[in-house]
Amino acid sequence: MKSQEATVNPSQPVIKSSRASAKWVLWKKMKQYRYLYLLMLPGLLYLILNNYVPMLGVIIAFKNINFTKGIWHSDWVGFHNFTYLFATSDALVITRNTILYNVAFIIIGLVSSVTVAILLNEVRAKIGKFYQSALLLPYFISMVIVAYLLFGLLSPEYGFLNKTILPLFHIDPIYWYMEPKYWPFILIIVNVWKTIGYSSVVYIAAIVGIDQEYYEAAEIDGASKWMQIRHITLPLLIPIMTIMTLLAVGRIFYSDFGLFYQVPMNSGALLPVTNTIDTYVYRGLMQLGDISMASAAGLYQSVVGFALVLFSNFVVRKVSRDNSLF
Repeated sequence: MKSQEATVNPSQPVIKSSRASAKWVLWKKMKQYRYLYLLMLPGLLYLILNNYVPMLGVIIAFKNINFTKGIWHSDWVGFHNFTYLFATSDALVITRNTILYNVAFIIIGLVSSVTVAILLNEVRAKIGKFYQSALLLPYFISMVIVAYLLFGLLSPEYGFLNKTILPLFHIDPIYWYMEPKYWPFILIIVNVWKTIGYSSVVYIAAIVGIDQEYYEAAEIDGASKWMQIRHITLPLLIPIMTIMTLLAVGRIFYSDFGLFYQVPMNSGALLPVTNTIDTYVYRGLMQLGDISMASAAGLYQSVVGFALVLFSNFVVRKVSRDNSLF
């Protein structure tokens, strides 16, 4: 027994001392970087208050809200609020529109943003700054203003296309806001025009960070500009392209409300191609005033988006571990 105690007891002080030393190291680091933690505190508090505290409101999606009883005392209805999105004949249409538009936005936006970033990087004169500013400006324009700019272009009576462009080709005026077949292309063009400048900034920053020695070595070896872009720029942009795509996939069940509601001027004739989950919920909320239904739709979009990010990251991790988010 004494021999056993002699072999066991000496290890206990070692464990205690290692824990004490770990705590001491942690405390020393916190004391060393205390001013950085203090600077981080306002942003951290804002993140908690703005992003995490409101998550308690997800219980609204599972209740039949009665304002006289309050949120906590309203009756539980389970998944009844979620049936609103799937019990109607429009469920397939709004889901199809939301997913297909976002897939188009992700693919076309990625290609166009990377292309513009590469082209702008090649323009190193002062005129390049002008191009960057001109492309970035639409991102800061309100979608309401964009809607009226487009209306000035497509107006059946006074629009620039119907009054100036189409007569040159002897084409009769087109009532754009009554023709759904044109709007998938119009919405994609408007989205790319508005977001391409902001998206390209990220890729421009990544290109600027590439070591110029790679290009100098390629020029010595006789590589053309296209070969440099293909074998140096694009491969080194793959990690940031993957991250941006994964983040976009997480919002594939969301849609830009202004783009799909205000730009088409809420035209009833265009609903088959402009109605998405967000606009459908908004119209239902305005007509029925059902906050629980709107909360259920928001929770559904968030959960599906989160699952898609996890799945996409899993696929990327299997292909290339270095390019995954986590």
